[in-house]
Amino acid sequence: MTAVAGLSGCIENLREHYKGSFQGLVPIEVHSEADRHYDLTLEAYETGTNRQTYDESYTVTANESASLPHLDATEQTLRVTRYAREDDEETFKEVTITSSTKSVTVRLTDEDLILDIDRGDGADEASPTGEPGTGDPEANASDPSGGDPNETPNESTD
Repeated sequence: MTAVAGLSGCIENLREHYKGSFQGLVPIEVHSEADRHYDLTLEAYETGTNRQTYDESYTVTANESASLPHLDATEQTLRVTRYAREDDEETFKEVTITSSTKSVTVRLTDEDLILDIDRGDGADEASPTGEPGTGDPEANASDPSGGDPNETPNESTD
């Protein structure tokens, strides 16, 4: 019993030292199903303050998979941008990251950019596969309930 009480005290001291709570990490994977390479930028912004919390840029070659640095599992908006090649349009998708987000998978095809979000509740979500983002923050904003109104259940059979 004494060992449990001692361990409990250590955890409390760590919590105080690290601003009162432990943050989880959200792994990010990129999988290219495209026939050519694309440039990607991943940016995250803290909800409420709009402070940038993540900024990474990569060139992803055809049929490549990569693991990227993890995001903090805190309330923030993740924006992934696929930059245009020759006659293509620039495409971006945004999703809300929360403390319950378990992982983010970015899938690239020559036609689209798809974000698969594992929320840890047994149901994965995918960003819409329709029109590319317009750049209008209001048009791509998340709803106050913490979910992205543009996210739909993942129906892929991968």
